[in-house]
This record gives sequence, structure tokens and C-alpha cells, in this order.
Amino acid sequence: MTAALLVGTRKGLFVVRDNDVEGPLLPGWEIFHAIARNGTLYAAANNWVYGATVQRSTDGGQTWERSEPIEGLAKAWHIEPEPEGALWLGGDPACLYRSEDGGVTWEPNLGILEHPTRDRWNPGAGGLTCHSIQLTPEAFYVAISAAGAFRSDDAGETWTPINKDVAADFMPDKYPEVGQCVHKLLAHPAKPGRLWQQNHCGVYRSDDRGDTWERLDGNGLPSDFGFGIALDPADPDVAYVIPEQSGEVRVTTEGQLRVFRTEDGGASWESWSDGLPAQAWTGVLREATSFDADGVYFGTQSGSVFSSRGGWRELASQLPTICSVEVTEL
Repeated sequence: MTAALLVGTRKGLFVVRDNDVEGPLLPGWEIFHAIARNGTLYAAANNWVYGATVQRSTDGGQTWERSEPIEGLAKAWHIEPEPEGALWLGGDPACLYRSEDGGVTWEPNLGILEHPTRDRWNPGAGGLTCHSIQLTPEAFYVAISAAGAFRSDDAGETWTPINKDVAADFMPDKYPEVGQCVHKLLAHPAKPGRLWQQNHCGVYRSDDRGDTWERLDGNGLPSDFGFGIALDPADPDVAYVIPEQSGEVRVTTEGQLRVFRTEDGGASWESWSDGLPAQAWTGVLREATSFDADGVYFGTQSGSVFSSRGGWRELASQLPTICSVEVTEL
């Protein structure tokens, strides 16, 4: 098996290895996220005719089978596997599902569907979207735009809002219990309790499972707005973001495609962009950033895929609008 990138686009799924591009698989489908697990490909797939579903392939993408109809799902956004075998699916409208049969059928998570604060959730520009799912030994986490972040201490039965000190500048109450627009949330794999998020209103870190958050922008970042975030799995103090100009002007700041890195837990940030285009009026969507022990990977809305292995380089160009990038073994 070799490392590969699963690149979901508005016009299908591509597999990128170094400078080799395979695809499109699932042509005509919008692929918001894709993963590989135990020889099976899973894609969160959306089609204007056939609706939202999870597509599965056991032959490397030559043939695909759809999940049985998923009640209440308008858009499929993110697939996350449990170590034990089950799969989780997040989508729009603020829905969370679990599958115990390899993605054939999906059951809704009632803790999210019937959450007591749900009447205060509002859609962001991409919809009322459950897009971040993090399953750790000590807790489960989800993030929803625009509802905020939530933690479950009972394997998904109940969910506690974890939005203290996270701003919602677009709300009358700037620090509500729920209603924050989280763009991406990650749990660090090597440090229990450490969470990172890129929010509509800043970059944040928590060291207590989301009970409190520290805002980290304004100390080297050119903007507080962006979507993706990546981590170094070996170093909990290292993180990467790709700032965009603002919520109103969603392109790279100053027309430059720049990755910013912190090595001190967000106390300071520096540009880490040698090898990236000096001028690029583009953007990077929330699912279009990935990482492993060897590097960081991302795809742009203008159809380019970049890898930091051995220094920044472009692996693919002129693809359709890139929705997601996931590094995996194939």
C-alpha cells in the first residue's frame, strides 16, 4: 500500500499520487469528502438529481454502490471511522448518523437531532452543516455551522455545547451558548483534551476538552478568517492555517496563497509558503486540508493540489473545484 490523496471535487473523485492523477471516479457527483478503510472507498456524495448518499467501492473505484436512502439527509459532508469498525456521517441539515454495517444503512443520532438548543442553530453560507467529527478515547466531538462545537462523554448519546469564549461577531450576543460558526475542528491525536478550530471569527485552541478556548489570531496571521486547519501528529504545539481575506471576500489574503504555521501553540504564526504561487486569488474549503506524519496537503478552489513533502510542490492542477483532500493508504 502507498500513500495517496483522495481529492473530492464538484465533478467527481480523483486519486493523486505524486504527479499521477487517476479519475474522475463517480463523474457527475459532488464529493464533499472521501476516505479509504480496509480496502473500501467511502465517499460523501451529492447529486442534483439523485440526492445525497454515501457511495462505497471495494474495487478501487471501478464500481460503486450507494447506501440505502438516508432519512433527512440533504447534503452528505463528512465520513469518520471508529477504530472498532462503525462509521459516522455528518451532513446538512445539522444531522449526524452512524452505520454498523459498513455504510449500507445509517441511523440518525438523536442526541444531535433532538438537541435542546437546536431552535437556536442557523445555517451558514454552506448550509446548516455538521462537518467535523472527532472520535477520541476520552470523548466525541462534532462541529456544526452555525451552531458551534459539541462534546459527548457517553459515545454520542448526549452532547454538551463547548463554545465558551468563542466569538460570534455576527450575533447580537457576541458570546452565546450556541450559534458560533465553526469552520473546522480537530482533536490532537497525541495530547488528550487539546482541540484546535478555525472559526468564522478567529483561530482557537482548547486544552480542557473544549470547556474553555483561547483565541490565537492577531499575532502574525493576516486575517482571522479561513476554513481548513492541519496539525502535526507528533507535536501538539504545531498547527497550520490558510487565511482568507474575510467572510465577505472569501479569497486568499492579498492575493497570495500562504500557509501559516505556529510552533508554540498559537502564540505566534509565521508564513511557511516557499514554493507556493506568489499570486493566487483562490480559496481552500473546510475539508480540503489534510495531514500525516510526513506533511500537509491541501487543494484549492481553482483546482490545484499541493504537498509539503520535501518542500511545497504542486501535485495536480486544472481539476474541478476541490471540496476535500484526505491522505490515506491505498
